[in-house]
Amino acid sequence: MANIIHFNNKRQYSRDKKAALNRKRKLLAVQKAFQCAHCAFKCEKCGTQINPDERDNMSERDKIRVPYRFCEGCSEEYIDYIERLHGRGDPSCYWHNEVWLEAWRRWIDYQGIIDRYLKSKEFVQLLQELKETRSD
Repeated sequence: MANIIHFNNKRQYSRDKKAALNRKRKLLAVQKAFQCAHCAFKCEKCGTQINPDERDNMSERDKIRVPYRFCEGCSEEYIDYIERLHGRGDPSCYWHNEVWLEAWRRWIDYQGIIDRYLKSKEFVQLLQELKETRSD
């Protein structure tokens, strides 16, 4: 008889457990969104490590033209992609063909969709909920 579990305690424990699981899922969603999409130390396109000084060493002209955090190779490819959209580009890079252009176009579209998701009212609500529960 000493091991009797009160229904209210069991119900509260169950609620607390569900709330903790829900909070963990929310934190993972936010962590994935920011950790995967906005790491300051890796190239946004290929994922290779970027030397923090590498971005600073880019010319001012390239900084203006490259709105993403790229390694040197991806930065050069992006500039060639933009040049090809304007009918120019490096003709010696014959492998920068229509399929290559499509890959870049889709990657840029994907970046825009991720940006829209991070600014969506639901994601902003999620951040607000996490902020409020953190301050409790």
